[in-house]
Amino acid sequence: MNDAKWTADLFAAIDAKDTQRFLSFLEPDAQFRYGSNPPAVGADAIRTGVDGFFAVVKALSHAVDHVWVQPDHVICVGTVTYTRHDGRVVGLPFCDVLAMRGNRIKSYLVYIDPAPLFAA
Repeated sequence: MNDAKWTADLFAAIDAKDTQRFLSFLEPDAQFRYGSNPPAVGADAIRTGVDGFFAVVKALSHAVDHVWVQPDHVICVGTVTYTRHDGRVVGLPFCDVLAMRGNRIKSYLVYIDPAPLFAA
């Protein structure tokens, strides 16, 4: 579950902009929060939010530098590189805190400042 392959598979789903595969890592009643946005709760709300965000960027790629696995939590730190539709590339540091229920995520909190991504 929370091994290197699991983490790589999670970020591969995100980087592929594959919302359905991303949702397969989450509990049906999970919450997902990106930056300071309000959390989306439940698969339908998360799907809507994630699909909306994926439409805003042409591509994204995560480089995960560190993963800490604790009982019931996984913490991932690294850099996410976004390619905007205008071709500009923006790299941002992130920290994801995942609260786990068994093998699935019940709370996914993304700590990031996305302001540079949306700057003109």
